[in-house]
Amino acid sequence: MPARRLFALLCLIPLLGAAPPPVRPTRIVSLNMCADQLLIALADPGQIAALTEWARDPGLSYFADRAKGLPFTHRTAEEVFALKPDLIVGAPFRTKAVLARLKGQGATMLELPAKDGFDGIVATVRAIADATGHPDRGERLIATMRHDLAAIGPPPGRGRVAAYYQRGGYLTGTGTLVDEAFRRVGLVNLSGRLGKPALSTLSLEELALARPDFVVMDSGTRRVRDRGTAQLHHPLLERAVPATHRLYIPQALTVCGGAGFPKAVALLAAQGRAADHATR
Repeated sequence: MPARRLFALLCLIPLLGAAPPPVRPTRIVSLNMCADQLLIALADPGQIAALTEWARDPGLSYFADRAKGLPFTHRTAEEVFALKPDLIVGAPFRTKAVLARLKGQGATMLELPAKDGFDGIVATVRAIADATGHPDRGERLIATMRHDLAAIGPPPGRGRVAAYYQRGGYLTGTGTLVDEAFRRVGLVNLSGRLGKPALSTLSLEELALARPDFVVMDSGTRRVRDRGTAQLHHPLLERAVPATHRLYIPQALTVCGGAGFPKAVALLAAQGRAADHATR
């Protein structure tokens, strides 16, 4: 056998034994607001058949601007069937049961990992990146988030107590994304101190008596817009916590774990340092 032909055959051996590349889904439907944001970050726009109606809401979605040009549904089973998806992400339990017959048509249903904190973010990023056929993008996003978190620097909280207080008197507790952000900047969650669950209510009087070092609120509540936001500007709260110790984070950074999480932590850290500087 001529040497040239032998060389060509030897080159073919690795190719013949190699596994074919995974088939990437081309019609992905998201039925979960948090899945929307990770699909925007990880999938090709052409792979996305539909996001949820919340994906375009700047008050809830970190990637609202990027979602504007993408299709969406109101998460009904009829809409999903019409789209003929090959991957459905984050279907609620009841909807999942209705859509079960799509599995027989080649559709895959992906459930999001039920993990808390940054470990949960990492697990979810990897799950969606793998399912969409872009594991490399997932690892790059995780590396970027870790780099951004490390760049925030020493935590300024020093064990002081903070309350994430929302309109209606809702208090965010431990085991949540907000609690993870608190921990990373060195703050102790008031909710945990009081033995409250992940979501509870606390009256203004109770909050004032607890006297947390900081109160953290949604940026959208800086101004009084209605009765709910007026509660967050009540004189009782104004007296209990000075203006310099009321910190604000856009809700879109705390609703879902994803690319926006490091920014939420960075904002908390920066405002905590500014508060200390203002009181010197």
